[in-house]
Amino acid sequence: MKRLSTTCEDAVPAIRSEARRSDDRQPPERLAADFFAGDAWDVAPRVLGALLLINGVGGRIVETEAYDRADPASHSHAGPTARNRAMFGPPGHAYVYLSYGIHWCLNLVCREEGHGAGVLIRAIEPTRGLDVMAARRGLSEPRLLCSGPGRVGQALAIGPLLNGKPLDQPPFELYAPDTAIEVVSGPRIGISKAAETSWRFGVAGSRYWSRPFPAA
Repeated sequence: MKRLSTTCEDAVPAIRSEARRSDDRQPPERLAADFFAGDAWDVAPRVLGALLLINGVGGRIVETEAYDRADPASHSHAGPTARNRAMFGPPGHAYVYLSYGIHWCLNLVCREEGHGAGVLIRAIEPTRGLDVMAARRGLSEPRLLCSGPGRVGQALAIGPLLNGKPLDQPPFELYAPDTAIEVVSGPRIGISKAAETSWRFGVAGSRYWSRPFPAA
């Protein structure tokens, strides 16, 4: 497990909105499409701590993975196809794919249109609509509701109708982190190519990861 920084403001800058604790606090800052214009390996740690909601249900992103067209493990590596076309779309849109014919998984498209990069949402800490997520998942343990990309897909009712949709418009809501985040990193999960690349990122100390990060 590699710790990238004591806070995301060091090697991996955090996007923060001012923490306001008064009753008249302003709404949190929504992430715009230009937030996703950079490389996936840069966006993946910076989006940790962001609040992701779909139709009002969701929570805080605590684990991500980065993929790029130059990466042999990426769906985009061989170029555009009918399945992965949304991954080549404009930044700040959703790329949704079916994994192993069972689970719908959500990626946040990065880089300029035509490049082919994205950030896979591997786990979130559920904070909104827990009863809805529990009914969809058929269990009530909060730690297990969204600890894995397939679980995220089921809990948030992600499906093909969301593929290619902009992340700054309904049913999506995506809000910037309001505190600095300490980030850990390690190899990605479930891939056979470029498995040594440390493009998996997590909020340090979270109990909602899909799997533990390797010890340093």
